[in-house]
Amino acid sequence: MINVEIDPSVFNPVYYPLLNDLRRTQIIFGGSGSGKSVFQAQRTIYDLLQGGRNYLICRAVQKSIRRSVFNEINKVISSWGLSELFNINKTEQIITCKNGYQIYFSGLDDLEKIKSITPEKGVITDIWIEEATETNAKAAKELYKRQRGGDEETPKRMIFTFNPIYKSHWIYKTFFSGLAWADDQTEFSDDKLRILKTWHIHNEFLTQADHSDLENESDPYYYNVYTLGNWGVLGNIIFNNWTVQDLSGYEDLYTDRRNGLDFGFSSDPAALSCSHYDRKKKTIYIFDELYERGLTNDVLAAFILPLIGKDAVICDSSEPKSIEELRRHGVNARAAEKGKDSVLFGIQWLQQQKIIIHKDCINTRNEFELYKWKEDKDGNAIRQPVDKYNHLIDAIRYAYERDSGRSLKIKTYKVDLHHPQKKLKKIQGGYRSEEEIEDLLERQIA
Repeated sequence: MINVEIDPSVFNPVYYPLLNDLRRTQIIFGGSGSGKSVFQAQRTIYDLLQGGRNYLICRAVQKSIRRSVFNEINKVISSWGLSELFNINKTEQIITCKNGYQIYFSGLDDLEKIKSITPEKGVITDIWIEEATETNAKAAKELYKRQRGGDEETPKRMIFTFNPIYKSHWIYKTFFSGLAWADDQTEFSDDKLRILKTWHIHNEFLTQADHSDLENESDPYYYNVYTLGNWGVLGNIIFNNWTVQDLSGYEDLYTDRRNGLDFGFSSDPAALSCSHYDRKKKTIYIFDELYERGLTNDVLAAFILPLIGKDAVICDSSEPKSIEELRRHGVNARAAEKGKDSVLFGIQWLQQQKIIIHKDCINTRNEFELYKWKEDKDGNAIRQPVDKYNHLIDAIRYAYERDSGRSLKIKTYKVDLHHPQKKLKKIQGGYRSEEEIEDLLERQIA
């Protein structure tokens, strides 16, 4: 044990009783801005200082860890002035306390790798799954099995933190359905399970503006889930024509690629979607994504180039300056055309396709799960999407503008298909073959 005095005021009071809780399964869930992940990061460092405990911190995909929970842990170490007591290996993503106890970080996209993790001292006593609704039940079951051996005097714990996006999730079915959990309920505990629900009012470190933003949410679903922290009931979801599959190893088959980019910086992420289109099967294979905040255009370009190389990327046309800056950094960036009703047109076209999402594209999957129509005062859907959880979906729409026929501008004159060269220049996109013109005209008419 390292004797360090930590001021209790650094913790939100609602979480303080959990600090030394040793129940086998612990669920900390609720609304946005509740401070649940920050507290669990604090407790992780607190536990390491006490000695005897090693942590494995997981998210569904490895690449999402560095900019989220790994950074959160480092912030705690820095803000508490404990940098001299920890060795932080950013390459391997391992944090070691001076007393020998460690924190490991791993994605659940490689369970075999997790099985090989062996701390320098003792065993893995604590597993924390951040954004647990991104994971599946099989992965969680494997993690429970991973916690074996060691000192029986030291209880092992599995900790889940998440926003309760929908009641049909396996977490709700496994831990909540048998409890007759009510929306106004905030706690449950027995010998093996403890559940705590919090929302923004429990976070004493938020500004008044933060609280107001959450309270002013107008959409009933988002207010219920992200403001109040209640389990969501999904209704009026826009897309139900998608599935999640493991697309690893099929890279050589992605020959007809489409890339789209929606710009963002602070509150909204820059969102890049990379996909392959099988026109005959009307199937879109989404195999990679970028979803990052705080990237200047030069850094964004450095992230994009390894993913798309010299391929074109169709970008949100509302930021011509950003498009030009990407070009100067080597990205083959082109502006989307958009136009009147382009959002609804793009949605309608995407609904007519079969969409397969690679299992590692967590943010894409989240958006397809949550993107929904607005509702009138009676709860009926209206043909206008809620402008949330659509950054990657917007990027996909841009990428498929030409495939949908939306951006094709054909004049009112007729094209002589027997002598196509006479009118080729007047069809957008440059010269076309006779076969291409026929196809384009058919789609325009349709």
